[in-house]
Amino acid sequence: MFDYHMHSSFSGDCNIDMEEMVKGAIAKGVREICFTEHIDYDYPDDSIEFDFDKRKYSERINELRNLYEGKIRIRKGVEIGVQPHLLERYDEMLKAESFDFIICSMHTVERKGLHYGDLFKGISVEEASLKYYNELLYCVKNFTNYSILGHVDLIKRYAPEVVDINFHDVLREIFNVIIPDGKGIELNTSGVRYGLSNGLPSDDVLKLYKECGGEIITLGSDAHKPDDIAFDFEESIELLRSLGFDYIATFEGLKPTFHPISKF
Repeated sequence: MFDYHMHSSFSGDCNIDMEEMVKGAIAKGVREICFTEHIDYDYPDDSIEFDFDKRKYSERINELRNLYEGKIRIRKGVEIGVQPHLLERYDEMLKAESFDFIICSMHTVERKGLHYGDLFKGISVEEASLKYYNELLYCVKNFTNYSILGHVDLIKRYAPEVVDINFHDVLREIFNVIIPDGKGIELNTSGVRYGLSNGLPSDDVLKLYKECGGEIITLGSDAHKPDDIAFDFEESIELLRSLGFDYIATFEGLKPTFHPISKF
């Protein structure tokens, strides 16, 4: 098992010490984890700072690697919240830092937060969804400094009715940009944890990614507490197997390693 999306108190929305997350992963038999702490510049909520001290983060990762060597592998990642006007700023930040793994996520559209429902005010769910996917398309066309796209259809978490609306055309465009560039996606199991019938992305989007030639896929719980680590992973691996995926990817120094699903 590899959990490649989790947070600790280095993220503005989590108060759990990093070592507690490590211990929780070991207790669940997870062999490798990647912390993907939030950096979300210009997030539309002044009460939350989605940034952290990069030096202290690296130091803590190294401390825990030494402390738990032989018990678990710990990778240093980051989850960046992209917006069109921030792409150059993220490029500059990432040039100055080194990570094993970078998740490119979108939590804000037209500078409006998904979490608080601002994007949906005064427009239909279909219009909001199209804005979300088109802005994500713009970002992947103009930004390449990442490993995978995080929870690519996150908007479904805040508007479950979007499940019945077909945005495969723009998703196909997104995949046709990222796949030739060697980028992947994740299966984020938090969708089920938050009450959806599927992870993020949903089964139809996973199928579309596979049809477009996508092979790079990571598995992440998006855990903010130990109990949620590796949530729904066995079911998710079976789903990926049934859809024809052959590998789960892990990363070191931004380079992927592919692990046969048949061995899980």
